Amino acid sequence: MKLPNGENAQLGDKVERYCLNLAHSRGRNKAILFRSRLGITLDNKEILEIALLEAAVTGDAVIYKEDRYGIHYDIKLSLETEVGSSLILSCWIIRNDEDFPRLTNVYRSLGDFHDNHSRIWRGCTH
Repeated sequence: MKLPNGENAQLGDKVERYCLNLAHSRGRNKAILFRSRLGITLDNKEILEIALLEAAVTGDAVIYKEDRYGIHYDIKLSLETEVGSSLILSCWIIRNDEDFPRLTNVYRSLGDFHDNHSRIWRGCTH
């Protein structure tokens, strides 16, 4: 399935505030992995942002869970840069009172989805 209204996906400030921020206490490890495996830092964050927005429109989405906040979706994508390549998991929510997806998290994969779509991604929680 496609992410509903993926063409209206919003990244917010997750990429710069958390996923690529070496100063963030929890995001630091992700920032190190993105830098070392893909060469992506805050200075060239557009590489990741463009890939995420493209995946929101064209990627295959899987419903991860439904809760009191809305419906959570996962989209995996392959990202290749001049430095290297990696599988990426992007996590999205469509809140109950909204009709567009918001990015909730991004992870560099250390594995792949199992057949039942349970996660075996490092630290992957919403």
